[in-house]
Amino acid sequence: MTTCTSPSPALVSAPPSDDADPHAVLSADVRAPIAGGGEIGYAALDYAASAPVLRRVWDEVAAYAPLYGSVHRGAGHLSRLSTELFERSRATVAGFLDCRPDDQLWFTRSTTDSLNLLAASLPAGTRVFVFETEHHAALLPWARHGHAVTYLPTPRAPELAVRAVETALAAAPEGPKLLCVTGASNVTGELWPVAELTSVAHRLGARIVLDAAQLVPHRPVSVAELDVDWVAFSGHKLYAPFGAGVLAGRADWLAAAPPYLAGGGATRVVARDPRAGVRVEWAEGEARHEAGSPNVIGAFAIAAACRALTEGPGYDGLVARERELFGALRAGLARLPAVAELSLFGGESERVAVVSFTVDGWDSAALARALSDRYGIGVRSGMFCAQPLVRRLLRSEGPADDCGGALQAVRVSFGAGTPDEHVRRLLDALADLTGAPTA
Repeated sequence: MTTCTSPSPALVSAPPSDDADPHAVLSADVRAPIAGGGEIGYAALDYAASAPVLRRVWDEVAAYAPLYGSVHRGAGHLSRLSTELFERSRATVAGFLDCRPDDQLWFTRSTTDSLNLLAASLPAGTRVFVFETEHHAALLPWARHGHAVTYLPTPRAPELAVRAVETALAAAPEGPKLLCVTGASNVTGELWPVAELTSVAHRLGARIVLDAAQLVPHRPVSVAELDVDWVAFSGHKLYAPFGAGVLAGRADWLAAAPPYLAGGGATRVVARDPRAGVRVEWAEGEARHEAGSPNVIGAFAIAAACRALTEGPGYDGLVARERELFGALRAGLARLPAVAELSLFGGESERVAVVSFTVDGWDSAALARALSDRYGIGVRSGMFCAQPLVRRLLRSEGPADDCGGALQAVRVSFGAGTPDEHVRRLLDALADLTGAPTA
């Protein structure tokens, strides 16, 4: 069982970086081609999809790569070293999340995988409550795994979200219940009232899982302080490459569930049985749901990102810098008459550095392409795998896909390593494309 104590020092050390900023990113030097010839420094403003890799994370991964080996059950030097690094990475991430002493932490492929793991582990008869505003990764797994789902309507204020949960849970029949809620919207960046929702859920006999994919890159998350039962997030949102994710929290439901995947690593005993074919005794602890060869470098990269975000200036400097830059972005967008920002809770709601908007006279896909081709700016267009929410915000219930059509928005997102110039360039480009005067 994983305990959330401070991790031991790293077994490998990266060479000192030329850049003293722990929040420097690799993409800072990338050049992008622009129409008419030539290149320009690439302005990465699509962090909510995948954040760039922190230089410090890359340096630590590069230092470990020559020592990579298969984890668990290996007697060789590299296998034993990699096993220790893998388990220390687990402890590092658990410490980063401020887990409770009895919590466990499972490495997965992504937030989507983490929530599907939890969905596959819920007790029979569990009723799940989820807002229709959720990302598809949080909206879809529950019914697919056979659970009864109550889809809560779109709340237009934080207190209305709390009230909706209270009403729904109070009317629910006896039996296990789970509330799934986001920490920060991947469409609007708005923060949800997680502590209040957790208090209501627990008072009415429900557990809660926090989708923190868009929250942990921007704000510290304490499982113990929020008192959530589980938290899920992805490494690629947290400045770490290699496709790994995390589910952390209470162990009991997962310990009682069949293994998420059947295979090596999830077993204690496998023996031929003339009557049953094969007799299996499954492993206990995290190994029960981590069958197969784990993504060691992915887990190590997440741990490296956790260290980079908490050591030195930590989140304080990151949050202050983000708020300043995000305020300048939103003020600039407000000066462009053709731009309409999307909001769930209203313009004054607290949010992380994610904003979506529409532009009069522009199809969002065409606008995103123009920003890339003419100005070297990378943004996201579409419905951001949150189609019910985007339809609500655009006041449309018509059919549309995630890749084309007018029922779309443009999303801008940033974080560590974003320079002022990228935001200024975006605002100037939007003014140019919409014919608005520049500041």
